[in-house]
Amino acid sequence: MRTAAVVGTGLIGTSAALALTGRGLTVHLEDADPDAARTAASLGAGTTEPAEGPVDLAIIAVPPALVGKVLADCQRRGLARCYTDVASVKAGPRSEIAALGCDTVHYIGGHPMAGRERSGPLAARADIFEGRPWVLTPTADTDTETLNAVLELVALCGSVPIVMDAEAHDRAVALVSHAPQLLSSLVAARLEKADETAIRLSGQGVRDVTRIAASNPAMWVDILSANAGAVADVLAEVAVDLGETVTALRALQAEEDAERRGGAAGIEAVMRRGNTGQARIPGKHGAPPTRYETVAVVLGDQPGELGRLFGEVGAAGVNIEDVDIEHSTGQQVGFVQLSVAPGAVRPLTATLRASGWSVRD
Repeated sequence: MRTAAVVGTGLIGTSAALALTGRGLTVHLEDADPDAARTAASLGAGTTEPAEGPVDLAIIAVPPALVGKVLADCQRRGLARCYTDVASVKAGPRSEIAALGCDTVHYIGGHPMAGRERSGPLAARADIFEGRPWVLTPTADTDTETLNAVLELVALCGSVPIVMDAEAHDRAVALVSHAPQLLSSLVAARLEKADETAIRLSGQGVRDVTRIAASNPAMWVDILSANAGAVADVLAEVAVDLGETVTALRALQAEEDAERRGGAAGIEAVMRRGNTGQARIPGKHGAPPTRYETVAVVLGDQPGELGRLFGEVGAAGVNIEDVDIEHSTGQQVGFVQLSVAPGAVRPLTATLRASGWSVRD
């Protein structure tokens, strides 16, 4: 593949364009908003000049409801030899594409499982897809040339291809992406009118849960509208669990010991189910989840402090598997939680303390 077109220069479209231009491809950019395309071009994502002939691959990076219409227009213009899209819902667009009579031999649906809570070309990153799954939903008439072209796209972006049925994909993303987005927003909505004193007590837990609540509402309305039934099914199951949990919490306030014990058992049961579910999430590099231990270090808010800490951990021969930073409210310090192999905790703690770092027990 030497040439590509990206139609829609939002976060995902521009990120794909940046990844491809970084690999030496010529990328032509289109957007209904010319300013967005020019912004993407100014970032090095490609050119807004039209291609002189059909490009090797066109990437349709528009909301799910527009995929069919845009694909039909691109095929009418002969924009590319092969086509794909990156919409986060697959069944609805596939039905519309069939209804519009589009060429499905040279088209395959796609969905890179990557994103950010920010949107638009300025939020784009060439490395956003690296190591992430990229779902492909071929139909019975998708030809080999098209499949190979999109597999090359996935490889150039550093992603891992996963072939799925369109309906199965939509049920899966409802569970692992769309419903969590709404649940994060629901928790964050509780903070809208909360007392300022309560807000100041916010710690890393509420930050983790509400991080994606900063996402663009208009973009998510488009996504959820295309997958509303599957998301509603997930949330209906959550609502049942939530109702039972509320009942269990009320029981903890009861006067009778038996009722309180029943409430405690209900809370423990749902939390154990959560433990089991969380443990199924793939770990580093997609491998089975590994249990790491945490070393918590107090870090001053000065330039270079984090780099100095990482340097000393590296000099100690310890690999950092993951890192979280919790900022202290009202103080110029933070707490860096280094996830390391269990056997590294004791020697790393001793080394850091010997170097003057404050390590929390």
